[in-house]
Amino acid sequence: MKVWAKYLLGVALGILAAFILPTDNPACLNVLAFLSELFIRIGRYIVVPLIFTTAICAVNKLRSSKLLFKTFLWTGLVILASSLLLTFIGVISVLIVKLPRIPITVDIPSEVTHIDIKAMILSLFPVSGFNAISDGSFLLVSFVFAFLIGWESASDELVFKPIFALADSCAKLFYNIANFFTEILSICCVAIACYWFVNFRGIIEPGIYTPMVVMFLVDFVIVVGLIYPVILRFVCHDPHPYKVLYASIAPMILSFFTADANVVLPLSYRHGAESLGIRRRCRGFTYPLFSIFARGGSALVASISFILIWRSYSSLSIPFADIIWIFGLSFGLSFLLGGIPSGGAFILLTILCDKYAKGFETSFLLLQPASLIICSFSALFDTATAMVGSYIVAVKTKLIEHHTIQHYI
Repeated sequence: MKVWAKYLLGVALGILAAFILPTDNPACLNVLAFLSELFIRIGRYIVVPLIFTTAICAVNKLRSSKLLFKTFLWTGLVILASSLLLTFIGVISVLIVKLPRIPITVDIPSEVTHIDIKAMILSLFPVSGFNAISDGSFLLVSFVFAFLIGWESASDELVFKPIFALADSCAKLFYNIANFFTEILSICCVAIACYWFVNFRGIIEPGIYTPMVVMFLVDFVIVVGLIYPVILRFVCHDPHPYKVLYASIAPMILSFFTADANVVLPLSYRHGAESLGIRRRCRGFTYPLFSIFARGGSALVASISFILIWRSYSSLSIPFADIIWIFGLSFGLSFLLGGIPSGGAFILLTILCDKYAKGFETSFLLLQPASLIICSFSALFDTATAMVGSYIVAVKTKLIEHHTIQHYI
């Protein structure tokens, strides 16, 4: 059975279980919440060892083959372009289609989350380099350490050959362990999807947030079903662009129900290797960077959510200068969400409300009940972007061995 079919079956069983189990019972709901959190942690378990060792090998080989700068350049360009595109689509779609206003409730003062940029920069260089591989959330910390090791080990291949050999062996070992974990997660999806659907049902039943969910879904269909295939067709000259989306089904399913950018990395990495044929030296470099910086999906849903809140408070048209401000801040802050693998989209929304001020500081509370949906769709967009973006970089750097669709896992 194909991997995507296993995940789809797990999700279907989980949704079915949500109708069968007594989910209105607090004890049952607590068990589901515990199992969901446990299985998501299992998914994160192997991420840092896999990314750290593979990045060492990737940077070493890219430098040795003089492809490091080209790969870095293409990765940066695709991340920048995709974030711009998704933010633009989010702002334009909500301006064209006026969503129904959300009933305003009494705002209860709530603490607004801030992104500590200074702390993020300092965390890149912890007191000890070995502390870099202990941070399971901000992957850039361990990636920077891996980059330094990979770069220097390529300076004298003879002297540092044992270092590369050790990293290479560990990378292969962790890859095999990660494959086992991805198989287990397809079963764990039963509990994860069940708990997600129970919460989703509670959010959607009143009908207040249904138009917003429909807009997210339509934007996703337009981006992934139309825009990304067109880009693949013309940028990569690929006559069958939808094969990339076919290889992305399982990662997109997992990302949607976990809403976690780190959990999905091993599965995306596996499909990049065994389905799309992206070589290790490319995927070991691109996938972590896309996971950390390519958060255009978060900018898309946050901009839609903020403009929906604005219109719920006011019947006036939004000034053009404010639209530019929303676009610029959503786009800019999306690059700082790397240390927040889960829930980054809603945190971005709270920051938008706080920075806009004018009485909007706690207005994000209007959408707080729908934070699950907001974060799920942002993770969905970001995972699709990582899969498509890594494929584009691999094609442009010629670090890919194309597989027929029959051999996709």
